[in-house]
Amino acid sequence: MADVRITHLGGPTVLVEVAGWRLLTDPTFDPPGRRYRFGWGTASRKLTGPAVPAAELGRIDVVLLSHDQHGDNLDYAGRALLPSAGAVLTTVAGARRLGGRARGLAPWSDLRLTAAGRPDLLVTATPGRHGPPLSRPLVGAVTGFALRWPGQRHGALWISGDTVLYGGVRAVARRLRVGTAVLHLGGVRFPVTGPVRYSLTARQAARLCGLVRPHTVLPVHYEGWRHFRQGRDAVERAFRRAPEPVRRAVRWLPLGTPVDVEV
Repeated sequence: MADVRITHLGGPTVLVEVAGWRLLTDPTFDPPGRRYRFGWGTASRKLTGPAVPAAELGRIDVVLLSHDQHGDNLDYAGRALLPSAGAVLTTVAGARRLGGRARGLAPWSDLRLTAAGRPDLLVTATPGRHGPPLSRPLVGAVTGFALRWPGQRHGALWISGDTVLYGGVRAVARRLRVGTAVLHLGGVRFPVTGPVRYSLTARQAARLCGLVRPHTVLPVHYEGWRHFRQGRDAVERAFRRAPEPVRRAVRWLPLGTPVDVEV
């Protein structure tokens, strides 16, 4: 089985290619400059455009959408891409809103993807919480995804989605063997809600990796938007203080350049 090829397109958007499958996470393809409202007095501006335009991506078999309700995970151009994808996997509430080919997955539910001439992909929805305790009615549901296929040597490819560190995410360490972790970082916060965070901080990410113990850690969701409050420098500082196995696992993806990752 070939290793996976991953291209970071910017923000949370990643193209995953493995054994003939082409999967896209959280499509964000708008040009920079637009301001997006997220509700309850929160908003942000997009600072950079995609490293590769949506029109140049080619076939997309599956979109893995952590949530549909915020423009930094599904912007206007990303939403326009969805009808051309073979399938869209997201939260149960998100699938109801999107309709069409969207399919909702509850936490820890499985879906097996099949296609002629390709190995099956087993997709497991993993829990996420996009903010502090009791925030779900305000910010909405989110999900992560674990991908498994025959021949993986180190374990599943796990995409955290937008989440903070809490019990549901810690459960990934108990329930899954993770080989590659694509972590949504950024330490998101907004002036109107003060110090409250809505995605993993660098320190939380390092602690999470100490629990999950992935072979490879791929940081994403830390650049390209004004409300991302911790960039690469902050992440590197936090991981320098982590145990050596965690430090060794981190690999930075160049924007727009495909990278082969051992799985």
